[in-house]
Amino acid sequence: MNEERWRLPDGIDEVLPPEAARIETLRRRLLDLYASWGYELVIPPFIDYLDSLLTGTGRDLDLKTFKLTDQVSGRLLGIRADMTPQVARIDAHRLRRDAPTRLCYLGTVLHTRSDGFAGSRAPFQIGAEIFGHDGVESDVEILRLLVATLEAAGVDNAYVDLGHVGIFRALARQAGLDRAGEMALFDALQRKAIPEIHELIDGAGVAAAVGDMLLALPELNGDDALVRAGSVLAAADAPVQAALDRLRRVAEEAARWLPGLSVHFDLAELRGYHYKTGIVFAAFVPGWGLEIGRGGRYDNIGDVFGRSRPAVGFSTDLKGLVSQGRAPDAATERQPPVLAPWRSEPALTAEVERLRRAGRCVRYRLADAAGSDDGAGMDLLVQDGERWILQRTGD
Repeated sequence: MNEERWRLPDGIDEVLPPEAARIETLRRRLLDLYASWGYELVIPPFIDYLDSLLTGTGRDLDLKTFKLTDQVSGRLLGIRADMTPQVARIDAHRLRRDAPTRLCYLGTVLHTRSDGFAGSRAPFQIGAEIFGHDGVESDVEILRLLVATLEAAGVDNAYVDLGHVGIFRALARQAGLDRAGEMALFDALQRKAIPEIHELIDGAGVAAAVGDMLLALPELNGDDALVRAGSVLAAADAPVQAALDRLRRVAEEAARWLPGLSVHFDLAELRGYHYKTGIVFAAFVPGWGLEIGRGGRYDNIGDVFGRSRPAVGFSTDLKGLVSQGRAPDAATERQPPVLAPWRSEPALTAEVERLRRAGRCVRYRLADAAGSDDGAGMDLLVQDGERWILQRTGD
């Protein structure tokens, strides 16, 4: 037999029964959690027209999206690499509500390359969005819901990096950088390549005062970064000051709701810079170099679908949550399976159905076949006169 047939593509995995049960238990728990917060579940399609997937926030996903041609319409299709653009379309085009709308979603997404969520190219993405509110309250509610998600998964040692993309964006405009210069500086900032940042600023002829503020961004991280930013960025234009003020307000409000959360500030944190418009955050677990969750504000994402609304949300990967969390194992939350004999007696059938309605797992013994159940570790249904009763494991 060709052993290559057993192989899976890099970054694609099979989920076997024990882990699959844990993932399913957590999925149900989280959807119930989101419903209790007022978030309505939507289920976008796994495959979609490419121009719908790669609009707004989706343009950042072009290189991660698998593409194919629709044999019916002849148009290009994409396999979703993120569900946020689709959920934005549902809000803008299908629901069209005036009031703030809370939506949640989950499902597999597929990436041409790993994006850091558990190292997988097929994360089981779950997330939540608020559309139609642009205040600090919705920023903080989404952050609170991410923390509640981590707690539900048993991830109790996470910390959050918090930033605001508007600070760098406004400084780049104040510096007079063109789009190419802004993107080159953005790339160097992500790598914290200080000598390269110096060269780019000098080469662009940026005024000394603005150049010094741009050079300071990689150092404006840590618990006291906002305090230091007040003086370091004092000469920045009004848009920078507005972004700093929003970040302070979000931090203060989050501290009231989440006093035990460890928050670090990073003013050079620019995840999703090409589409995010405000607050950005990412959750990490000590000792695990990948994000466990990410989110932020991306106002006007629905503009391409005919309705511009403010939006903020987060997403995470269920498989990553299970691997890093300590939520109760699904098997420990259930009683042992019950083994029933293969007999079509009405009294036995009635008892099997009663047990199943009560939440018990009941299997019929498949006799006269290799690998038949031997009843090990299972409760047994045994006949007692005209009744069928449970014989507990160990009795």
